[in-house]
Amino acid sequence: MGAKLMSRRAFIVGGIATLSYLYFDLHSIAVKRYTIAVSRLPSDFRGFTILHLTDLHNKEYGEGQRHLLELINRLHFDAVAITGDLVDKSSPNIEPAIALVKGLQSKPIFFVPGNHEWWTNFQIKSPLEDHGVRILENGSFKYARGNFHLWIIGVDDPYLGRDKLDKALSGIVDSVPKVLLAHAPNIFSKAVESNLDLILVGHTHGGQVRLPLVGAVIAPGQGLFPKLDYGQFTSGTTNMIINGGLGESVLPIRFYNRPEIVLVTLVTSS
Repeated sequence: MGAKLMSRRAFIVGGIATLSYLYFDLHSIAVKRYTIAVSRLPSDFRGFTILHLTDLHNKEYGEGQRHLLELINRLHFDAVAITGDLVDKSSPNIEPAIALVKGLQSKPIFFVPGNHEWWTNFQIKSPLEDHGVRILENGSFKYARGNFHLWIIGVDDPYLGRDKLDKALSGIVDSVPKVLLAHAPNIFSKAVESNLDLILVGHTHGGQVRLPLVGAVIAPGQGLFPKLDYGQFTSGTTNMIINGGLGESVLPIRFYNRPEIVLVTLVTSS
């Protein structure tokens, strides 16, 4: 009887510990920081920091996104990049996204759509624009500081094949650094061919479930043990950062993979 009782207690304690860890992974937001060295970076943009958010999927962090915004407001950044899937096709609701955007309006906000925006007929487009968000659908924006500038480029969702990088780059004739926003990481090879400096993407959620030393178990469009799952990827002078995102899709679960916000700081390459 004693051994059975101990076994039962161990099972209960183990179950509680597992549930507690899963809850922590689901609701505790991590802040991930990257420093990216960029050649030809104008002096006025040294230390320029982008807050990168992605894949909210309707998720709420307190009323009016209070907990999320309290965390963000403690950080220093110069501009905001949101790379799609603010909404979720399973229960379209734009209010969590709009609450987040309202809390970010003191800084320039750039947005590119993801597959869930299109699966919900991009209903959130006009409300985002009404709140000052600049939507880049295969286009670019000349971001100026003093007498200098860099390019913020955005493509429509690569996962759905809506991206037109050539169109987004048309009209850019200088060699000033270029930051590309896209929803999915399968834009990487095209961006490398175009010699872009930095790519910010989401879509994978870091796999939602990750294993130590292995990485993501599965990611949409890549199948089991995907190559482009999470973190920083480099080819030549091009760097891509895959953000694990704030929300979840299909199942409300994360393991070894907290929701996150990303800060990317640009520095001059040596």
